[in-house]
Amino acid sequence: MAGFNTAVTGIKAAQTDLDVTGNNIANASTVGFKASRTEFGDIYTTAVVGAGTSNVAGSGVTVSDIAQDFQAGTIEFTNSNLDLAIDGSGFFQLDDGQGGVTYTRAGSFELDKDGYVVSKTGKYLQGYGLDEQGNQLPITNLAVTQKESSPHATENIGLSFNIDAALESADLAAVYDKTNANSFSYTTTVETFDSLGNAQAIKFNYAEQRPVRETYDFTLDDSGATIPVTVAGITIADIEATSAVTGDHNWDSTTKEVTLSSDDAADIEAADPRIDTDSFRWDDTSATLTFEFKSEFSQYGDLPAVSQTIGATTTDLTPDNLSDSNNPENRTANEVQTFIIDQNDATKFDAATGYLLNDVSLVIGGVTISLDSADNLTADEVGETITASAQRIIDQNPDIQGVQYNASSNTVYITWTAESGDVDPISTSNEGQVFTASNAGSDPAAQKGDNSWMSVYRVYAYLNDTEQLAMDRTSDVSNGETPEPGPIIIKFDTRTGVLNEIDGEEILNGGAVPSITILGADPANPNDDILDSDTDNLKGIQMDIEGASQFASDSIVKSSTQDGYTKGDLVGVTFAETGEMVASFSNGQRQNLGLVAVATFENQAGLQPAGDTEWAASLTSGQAILNPPGAGLNGSLQSAALEQSNVDLSEELVNLIESQRNYQANSKTLETLNTVTQAILQI
Repeated sequence: MAGFNTAVTGIKAAQTDLDVTGNNIANASTVGFKASRTEFGDIYTTAVVGAGTSNVAGSGVTVSDIAQDFQAGTIEFTNSNLDLAIDGSGFFQLDDGQGGVTYTRAGSFELDKDGYVVSKTGKYLQGYGLDEQGNQLPITNLAVTQKESSPHATENIGLSFNIDAALESADLAAVYDKTNANSFSYTTTVETFDSLGNAQAIKFNYAEQRPVRETYDFTLDDSGATIPVTVAGITIADIEATSAVTGDHNWDSTTKEVTLSSDDAADIEAADPRIDTDSFRWDDTSATLTFEFKSEFSQYGDLPAVSQTIGATTTDLTPDNLSDSNNPENRTANEVQTFIIDQNDATKFDAATGYLLNDVSLVIGGVTISLDSADNLTADEVGETITASAQRIIDQNPDIQGVQYNASSNTVYITWTAESGDVDPISTSNEGQVFTASNAGSDPAAQKGDNSWMSVYRVYAYLNDTEQLAMDRTSDVSNGETPEPGPIIIKFDTRTGVLNEIDGEEILNGGAVPSITILGADPANPNDDILDSDTDNLKGIQMDIEGASQFASDSIVKSSTQDGYTKGDLVGVTFAETGEMVASFSNGQRQNLGLVAVATFENQAGLQPAGDTEWAASLTSGQAILNPPGAGLNGSLQSAALEQSNVDLSEELVNLIESQRNYQANSKTLETLNTVTQAILQI
C-alpha cells in the first residue's frame, strides 16, 4: 500500500523540521547566528498520458529547502574595541591563509601574536590597506603594523590672546629686560617639541611701546671741513662743522631744525621707516647732528647706519650719548608748548622794580587769567598765577596733561597727554603783553607730539626662557639675509582693538593674517630652519596669531595649539563607522591602518553554510562584491559591539510543538495503515 510510504515521508519531514528547530534553539546565544526554517513540498506520482484519472492521491511530502533568515540580530555593546558588528547589510570576509574564503556576521575578533586581526577560529579579517595619503590599496589581511608613533617636531603654532588695553605702557621700565616682569606688558608660554620628541617651551613677552622717542646725536669730526653725511644709506647733505648745512635742504640757525628735501626724506623713510625725517637738527656750535625714531619704533639700541665721508675715507658715526647699557637717551612723546616770560623785557616789566607794567586779561585755552599791575607781579609771580589756573585749563582742554612754570628759565610749559599725539598749539590771547614775541618753538624743550606708540608691541621669543629666538616676516633669504635674534612689532587698531599689522605688513579688514617664522626653536635639528630649497622660504615654526586682540579686559590666552608631539606607544585600536581601523598612541596621535571590507551578494540566500557561523559563496549566491562600510547599500560598522543571534525562542518553541504534532500524526497514519493491513490479512 502506498500509504505506508506516504506516512514515512511525513515522519522524515517532521524529523527534519525538529532537527532544524532544535538547531535554532541550540544556537539562540551564538553570535552572528542566523535562524533556519524548513520548507516542504508535496509529492505526486506522474501519470502516463491517457491512463487513469487525474484525481490521484499524493505520495507524501519532501523537504524542499532549509532556508536561512538573514534578518539582522540585536546589536549588543561590549568592552572590546575589536568586537565588530555590521549595522545593515553585508558580511565580514575571512581568509584562512590557505586560499579558503568565508563570510560571517560574527565579529568577535582579536589580535594574534603577529598583530593580525583574526576571528576566533584564527582566520584573517580582510580589508583595504591605506597609503600615507589615505588612498585605498588592494584587499589584504588587516594588521596592526604600527606599534609606535614617531616624534614630530613642531611646525605650526596657533596662538590667540588678548592684552589688556587698560595697561599703562608709561609705567613699564625704561629698558626691556626679560628677567624684569615690569619691562613687558604680558607673557605666555607655548610647549613645543623638537625633532627627537623632546619637549621645549617658547616663551613670548609682549612689551608695549612706551611714549618715548629715541634721540640720536652724532658729532662730526674735522671741524671746519664740509663733510658729506649719510643716514641709512642716503646722503642727506654736506655739513660744514662750524657753520651751516649745505645742499638741497633748509636749515634754521635759530631753531637748529633741518628741513630735508622731499626726495631725501622719502628715500630715508623707504630705507629706514623708523626715522622721523622731521626731527633732524644741526647744532653748529657743538657740530652735532640729531634725529629721532618715531615712538612706535623705539627699541633701545637698534641704531640706523650713519656715516661721514672725509676725503676717500668713510667712517661710521657712533652716538655720543649712549649709556653704559647701550641705550640712547630719549625724550617723551608728549607734545610740549613753551612760553617765555622775559623779566628783562622793558615793554612788559619795569626795569627798576621788575613788576608787570600793565593790566593783562590773558586767555589760555579758553580760560581767562587776570593779571593786575597793581599787585606788583614779578615774572615768577606771573608764572605762578598761570600755573594756579592749571586745573581750569585742563578741565577746558582734556588733552592737556599739565601746566608748569620753570623759574630758572622763566618758562611756562603746557604739556599734552602722550595719547593725543601731534595737536594744534593751544589758543592764547594777549600773550604779547606777558610772553616774548618769539615764544613758540624757540625753546629747545618745545616739541611735537607723537602717539604712534599706542597699541604697538614688541614681541620677544625665548627658547626655554633662556635663548632668544629670531622671528621674521620680511627677510629675503634668496639674497642671503639671515634674521638675527630679536623682536618683531605687532600693532592693534586703537579704535577696535583688533590686530592690524605684523612687522610692517598691514592686515586688511577681513584679510588673511600673515604667519610669523620662528627660527632656532629645534635644538635637535638646528639646520632645519635655515632654508627650504623647494620654496626658497625660511623653515622653522610658523606661528599664526589670528584673533589676537587688545581689548579692555584681562590679558589671557584665548586659544593655543601646536602640531608637534613626542614618541608614542600603541595603546589601543578602534574602528570608525566608515570602517577605518584606527590605532591610538600614548602621545595622543591616531593613525589609520586599514579599512574593513564588507561583502554583499546578489543572492545571499544562496550562500552555503560552512560552520562556525560562516558561509561560503556558491554559484547560486554569486561572487562577493566588496566595498567599505557605509558605501552604497552596505551597513555601517559598529566597534565594541556584537550582533546577536536572530533566533526568536518563542517562535521556535511553537515550531517545536508543531513539529512534534506532525511527527505524531504521521506516526498515527502509519499505525492506522498497519491495522487495516492486519484486517485484510485476517479475511
